[in-house]
Amino acid sequence: MYFLRQLQKFSLPKTMMVHFYTAIIEPILTSSITIWYAAATAKDKGRLQRVIRSAEKVIGCKLPSLQDLYTSRTLRRAGKIVADPSHPGHKLFETLPSGRRLRSIRTTRTVSSRLLSALSTRPEPPLTLLTLHLYH
Repeated sequence: MYFLRQLQKFSLPKTMMVHFYTAIIEPILTSSITIWYAAATAKDKGRLQRVIRSAEKVIGCKLPSLQDLYTSRTLRRAGKIVADPSHPGHKLFETLPSGRRLRSIRTTRTVSSRLLSALSTRPEPPLTLLTLHLYH
């Protein structure tokens, strides 16, 4: 935040400050967000969101919220898994005939998959449905 305030002090245009935020601050805030976000407490999420709001005030424009960043990164990651047939989790993402939505995945607790345990950090009942809608 210090360097962002310095850029503001030197009267840099908003676009340059947004580029700085996107290139320097945002990657620090969202490093491995697809892994830790589901397990983060509301207090932790609020603290990170406060940093984003501070940057918005310094820059003077709206920035994507932490939830928006998590959603976009998760969807991008799922898209890469769907596009790569050699990925171990490729078979977990079966598209519906329309090609726009993914079919739900049925699993049991006995499934020993590192990918499924990474996607779901909450305790699961014996039979669950995992969809992309559960990622937020």
